[in-house]
This record gives sequence, C-alpha cells and structure tokens, in this order.
Amino acid sequence: MRFAGLVFCAAMFGGQQPASSEPLPRAERATDLDRGDKRELPAEATFSDTPYNAREAPSVATSLGLYADPGGFRAILASRGITYTLDYVGEVLGNATGGLKRGALYEGRLDVQVTADLERILGWDRTTLHGIVYQIHGRGLSTFHLDNLLVVSGIEALASTRLFEVYLEHRFEGNAGSIRIGQLAADSEFLRSRYAGVFVNSTFSWPAITAADLPSGGPAFVLATTGARVEYRPSETFRVRAAIFNGNPAGGRIGEPQRIDATGLEFRVSDPPFVIAEVVLDYGKEAGSLPGTAKIGAWTHFDRFNDQRLATNLVSLADPASSGIPRRVRGNDGMYAIVDQLVYRVPEDADAGVGVFGRVSFSPSDRNLIDLYADAGISINGLVPTRRHDTFGLAVGYARISGQTTALDRDVAWFSGTSYPIRSSEVAIEATYQARIVPGWVVQPTLQYIVRPGGGIPNPRMPYEPRIGDALVAGIRTIIRY
Repeated sequence: MRFAGLVFCAAMFGGQQPASSEPLPRAERATDLDRGDKRELPAEATFSDTPYNAREAPSVATSLGLYADPGGFRAILASRGITYTLDYVGEVLGNATGGLKRGALYEGRLDVQVTADLERILGWDRTTLHGIVYQIHGRGLSTFHLDNLLVVSGIEALASTRLFEVYLEHRFEGNAGSIRIGQLAADSEFLRSRYAGVFVNSTFSWPAITAADLPSGGPAFVLATTGARVEYRPSETFRVRAAIFNGNPAGGRIGEPQRIDATGLEFRVSDPPFVIAEVVLDYGKEAGSLPGTAKIGAWTHFDRFNDQRLATNLVSLADPASSGIPRRVRGNDGMYAIVDQLVYRVPEDADAGVGVFGRVSFSPSDRNLIDLYADAGISINGLVPTRRHDTFGLAVGYARISGQTTALDRDVAWFSGTSYPIRSSEVAIEATYQARIVPGWVVQPTLQYIVRPGGGIPNPRMPYEPRIGDALVAGIRTIIRY
C-alpha cells in the first residue's frame, strides 16, 4: 500500500488551476474545518481540544468592555501585522467505577498562538508565520487512573511548557491551496471530522488507531515534528492534501516520548518518514440541499516495526524456546474514510441543525496493537431558540485489538497454564453538552463510559480481578478564549 505516497507526489507536482479569482483572506486556515460557509452549514461547536489557529471564533474580550485590550497592546501589534490569541482549557475528570483506582484529577492547558503576516511585515505575498506554545499542568485521568487506549481527554499530557507548532504558510494565488513548512502536527488537518470536534475524549480527534500504532503516537498533540504539507484545490468542492513528516517526533530512544522531547525543540529530521494524504469532496451545496463532506485517506511509514506475536526465530514470543526478541517487519500502512453529513437544518436559521459523522480506519494486524478503528456520532447545535450557541453531542468509538496481539495473549495463557485475559477491544461512549456563557467562554460537562480499558488487560493492582474494570467517567471542562 503506497497510496499516501502517490497522492503526495501528485499533489506536490501536479498543475495548479485557480479555484477562484478572489484571494484568500490573511491568516485564514485553508482547511475544511475552518472554512464552513454559514449559508450552507450550521455553526460549529468550539473544538474542545484544538487551538483556534486564527479561526474567526468569538473572544471573551467582547464582554470585557474597557478591559478588552489593556494599554492598546493588541491593537498596536495588529497594526504591525502580528495577532495573538490566548486559550485556556481546564477540566476536572473523575472515574466513579473501574480503572486502576478511583478518584478525580484536574488538568489544564494554556495555549498561546501567534500569527505574523509576513506580507505586511516583509512584503512576502500571501505568507504567514504561525506558532503555538503550550503550558500544560495537572494530571490526566487515563494515565494515572484508567490505563486505557481511548484517552478520555484531548488535552491529556504530561505537565510541561513546550513549543507545539511553528511553521511558514504560503497560500497559492486564487485560493487554489497552500503549503506549510516547519514543525507541524498531522492531527490539526488529517483524519478529522467536522462534527466530532465537540467531544472531550481524544479519540474523536486523533483516533486511537494512529495514536497507538505510530511511533511516539505520531505527529499529533503534544508532539509535533518537522514536516511539510501541501493542499491543492482544483474547485470549491474538491481538494487533496498531503504531508510528509519526520517519522518519530521523539526519535528512537527508549523512554516516555514526552519526556524525551520535553520542550518541543528537538526538530528531528533523521528518522524514517511518515507520509499521509487524503482526498476531500464536499457535496450537497445546492440551494435547499443538506451538505456533507466525504474523505478518503491513507498513510505509510517507512520505519521497521515489531511483530506483535513472533520472535526473530519465528516462534511465539510466549514460547520458552523463542529468542525473546520481536521479529522486525518493514513499513506500516493505514487507510481511512470519513463522512460528515448535515441531516437537519432549522428553518430560517442557517446556524442551527443536526449533523452526524462516521469514521473507519484499518491497519495490518501483524505489526500493530490496533488493526481496526471505527466511530460515529451526532452533533446537535442551536435547536433551542434561547440557547442557539449550545451544542449537544453523543458518540461511540471502537478500537479492535489486532489478531496477532490476541493470539499472543492466547499463547501466554497456554504456555503459562493460567487464565490470562485475552484482549479483544476497547469502547468509549461519550455524551457531552457545550454551553456558551458569553462569547469566548463555554462550559462543558461530559459523561463517558469506557468498556474494557486497554482492550481487557490484567489489573496489576488487583490480581483477583481478571482485568481492569469498565470505567464510568464524569467531569466538566471550561474553555476561555481571549
């Protein structure tokens, strides 16, 4: 499977046909997440764990009156081509049942995002410089309480102050696409669903299959890496985007990747590359239609990966006769498909409606922990006239443990003569409600249920239990943007 590499080459070297005679506005991201036409699609919920990156989202400054811009500092910078936003995401999450232990934890993240208009500053046409810095504090529930795969929070990470993304973006003339070069994250554009953005669980953003199967979790929160991305738009309804990244954000060193690259300043370029590409089709834009988006994508990785069952001497790793060293296999691949569909629009109100989404992804069984991932959900926005900016969401995610991993568990049970648990799958179910208090400030309760944490792994703290128990997770998040 080399679909991702072929599409990347086609996107890089294919001809460019302008899609419009109108230039792309400054500092606007050229992605389907951010360009929703309010005449065609309902208003988006605030993306629960994703920086706004110059999206025209409301700011709490509109409610601060004379204190909106102390000293006129923001206005002075804007007049010189520099804009910034400050986003704070804070949450308390706790598990009432299951997990390694029970209790509640607090975690928070401050995002500092800066955009410099290099056309205004240096005269570089249609070029901007973007940067994001995180200050992360607190402790994550999945890491310290649950030990599960579908991480319950999209902001969960080890406490640190780190650089995330920093890149140059050049927009092609005529809104025909753009190119980015620098330290990038794939999860800001690839594998994303418009209607999945409201959820707190991280799997509805960067899905568990790529987070588990790629080295260091792939180029995604919180580990961006060196790369380049190109997007080409031959028309307003069709586009292709592709990217190449350094294949391991933390390198091949042994240890926790977030501790190895504790500041986001590694800027690695020497690891085997990771390539991802997707084709996007928007449809149903005619008057009176219900619009939707379909995506097909693929990725390939050029490193070597451990076989999930076999040793170098081609017997099970659980067999006492094995070498104890996993067989190494060349390369890794994945394919995915995404559909976002508006199924109901409130009459006379283009900003209110009901959208549904579905995603599915596959990867080879012999070299991956997860070989199948699927999720689906519904997002309901603005149906209550007095709460038109609120969003309710309900979603379920499913990650299947690969056949080779399951076979290894059976081998362990056979050779040890014990009732060792056989991993099968993990499921996350989430219901959430995002309520806007004032423009730029939302409060979001969440209720999640995690079935078979870790796919059904043993509970090391309670040996009398066959596996870690299913977890009921409840909590509340607040998001403030300035």
